[in-house]
Amino acid sequence: MRTRAVNRSACYGLVTGMAIPATIERWFEERDWRIRRHQAEMLDADDAGAHALLTADTGAGKTLAGFLPTLAAFSPERLGEGPPGDGLHTLYVSPLKALATDVKRNLLVPVEEMGLPIRIETRSGDTPSDRKKRQRAKPPHVLLTTPESLSLLISYPEAAEMFAGLQRVVIDELHAFATGKRGDLLMLALSRLRGLAPGMRSIGLSATVSDAEAYRGWLAPWGEIDTVRHVTGEAGAPPDVTILLPEEERVPWGGHAATWAVPQIMEQIRANKTTLVFTNTRFLAEYIFQKLWEANEDTLPIGIHHGSLSVEARRKVEGAMARGELRALVATASLDLGVDWGDIDCVIQMGAPKGSSRLLQRIGRANHRLDQPSRALLVPGNRFEFLEAQAALDAVEEGVRDGDDFRPGGLDVLAQHVMACACAGPFQEDALLSEVRSTLAYNWIDAEGWGRVLGFVESGGYALRAYDRFKRITREDGGWWRLTHPEHAARHRLNAGIIIDGEMLTVRFRNGRSLGRVEERFAASLSPGDTFQFAGLDLEVEAIKEVELIVRAAKKSAMIPSYGGARMPLTTHLADRVRAMLVDRPGWARFPDDVREWLEVQDWRSEMPGPGELLVESFPHDKREYSVFYTFEGWNANQSLGMLITRRMEDRGLGPLGFVANDYSLAVWGLKPITDPASLLSPDILAHEFTEWVTNSHLLRRAFREVAVIAGLVERQQPGKRKSGKQVTFSTDLIFDVLRKYEPDHVLIEAAWQDARARMTDVGRLADVLDRAAEQTVHVRLERVSPLAVPVLVGIGREKTPTGSADDEILIEAESLASAAMRADPLHDEARD
Repeated sequence: MRTRAVNRSACYGLVTGMAIPATIERWFEERDWRIRRHQAEMLDADDAGAHALLTADTGAGKTLAGFLPTLAAFSPERLGEGPPGDGLHTLYVSPLKALATDVKRNLLVPVEEMGLPIRIETRSGDTPSDRKKRQRAKPPHVLLTTPESLSLLISYPEAAEMFAGLQRVVIDELHAFATGKRGDLLMLALSRLRGLAPGMRSIGLSATVSDAEAYRGWLAPWGEIDTVRHVTGEAGAPPDVTILLPEEERVPWGGHAATWAVPQIMEQIRANKTTLVFTNTRFLAEYIFQKLWEANEDTLPIGIHHGSLSVEARRKVEGAMARGELRALVATASLDLGVDWGDIDCVIQMGAPKGSSRLLQRIGRANHRLDQPSRALLVPGNRFEFLEAQAALDAVEEGVRDGDDFRPGGLDVLAQHVMACACAGPFQEDALLSEVRSTLAYNWIDAEGWGRVLGFVESGGYALRAYDRFKRITREDGGWWRLTHPEHAARHRLNAGIIIDGEMLTVRFRNGRSLGRVEERFAASLSPGDTFQFAGLDLEVEAIKEVELIVRAAKKSAMIPSYGGARMPLTTHLADRVRAMLVDRPGWARFPDDVREWLEVQDWRSEMPGPGELLVESFPHDKREYSVFYTFEGWNANQSLGMLITRRMEDRGLGPLGFVANDYSLAVWGLKPITDPASLLSPDILAHEFTEWVTNSHLLRRAFREVAVIAGLVERQQPGKRKSGKQVTFSTDLIFDVLRKYEPDHVLIEAAWQDARARMTDVGRLADVLDRAAEQTVHVRLERVSPLAVPVLVGIGREKTPTGSADDEILIEAESLASAAMRADPLHDEARD
């Protein structure tokens, strides 16, 4: 096997320390381009045998830079007169299927124009099975894939031969998944590839990495960061970004859909060749799309793209965009990474951007060229979102990036990787542990932890070892492990993956045409004859059959499906900037008059939540007692805090009636006033109420369901059929109850707790709130609602965007609250004087 790798490398004619091939130089010259400094440096790094991290602005030719070493290796100057060797030479990994397809389209152009003998193919969940089988036997020179498909590839016995001659792995948009479970899976796959192809180099590409040293550590085997060169790109033209304001320059008090801007957005669509409209959720994508169609008097071609649409629907839209047939496209995060459509004139961000890196990524979709400024409009849904948009814009102009921190790798992902390796053939436990520990995510795994993971994959754990179906691998002499039965390999490949969707049903017409999927809990609320909007269509339910929702075109107005989860968190960096803006009184002069007045009245009547402080306002309203906690820690942390505070209020006889959260604050209300908010936020709330809440709620069960599926304990799919979400939930609930009773320290219970704490409740940011509360809580008792409290109070009972005339109800209620908050109060003003 190793001999084949050496010979294959020789066939490729790899020579280090060489100049840029003349073939590549001529191609750049024929296009009136120049080889940019960072592109040449990527060639130098590869010639030196180094790993590399390239951070460069959108439009800087990052992807081409990542592939230049491959193009050079297949150039006549380096390849010689003979044909190229067979086998996989370069692997390209992207977070999105659409991105891999887009890269293939753009990569074929230079390959064909240079006349290079390179075969390029894609592989994802959408690839036909016969092509997948052929790729394992006769792989192309360049394979474009996703982390999940790569993990499946290493589970085949052919993996050792397929990857033996692999020269490099190019990882695009590294920031998009490196810090999550998909990053864990890819990191483990890379460790396996290094074992199969020791000379392989890793190349990471990103426009929005916040901490380059951390990402160098991610790429480096055994944390040897000096083996990874950091290449920085040439600076591009600064973006042209504007915050869109209502024509009467009154930023809304509440709401987050920003539908007030639809007429102005249609003006932009008419004025531009192509406009890309981003929303933060699939739900809002459908909602904004419908609003635009209602205002589209010229019937301009407008499309929609999000992850719940069918493959056929997504590809149809992507093709239309690539051909320049659409005037506008409404999209979610499904298109904010790397898709290169150079004819997009303007990007519009509906609602708050939630982070400077995400905003920069989306802005870069417009005029996707380094020397041309990207033009974008930010459309805030309310006044806090205006501040957030301004903070994000300031960060972009200053070149400051934000992002998620790295955390220990998930044990459920590690269990899946162990099973993938076993499917490929017997493995030696010490050798595999060495590979695993060479990664940043799992360098903490010790012999005891490794033994627990192997024990789980072997038999399901102590409490489940009596059941044969959980016995997947067995240990032999010398520390070798193998599958107990070949059928476990097929079952693993059917169920492996990291992305766990909510419980979903396929939406299709009776003739079989599929439109995409909706949440099972939403579909369960529908009856035949009900209508809803999906994929830009008004649909009527005909029947619900197991995992399918049968529909037909509706003749009457429709509802809109609500998608759970999918809330983008406000980054800590952006939250800190907004807090700083609130106390930067001279800086208010640059804000619109109504926003400046909002802050000035708040400053006069109450306090401002400054950095390092936790402001709590209490006041009577509508015969109830309200308290608003200004945390700026994101919806997830605030939602969790609301659950904990109301539990304590109940225990202390304060009669809580409810709470509502947004990214910036939490409002709770009850029958009695809160006189000492600091006591409700004592640090032991995480040790007592938090633990009890997570244990007794469905949070831990939901987390366990996901880790059980990822770890392979519960199968979503069986040959010929797929379990419904209800069936999976029923199975995991039964196992969860058994483990809680007989093996509470089970490795998957631990993994579920890790997820419930970090991802579902954002306990880290929750702890930040408690730290500030312990150091400095500022409690202000008011006679009525404050200006700063209006945006969160408007959300009571309306956490999701309503339809129809309810928009007007929000406006009326917001104006009523605002009138009370902004009203002059002579007695109060005199007291302040």
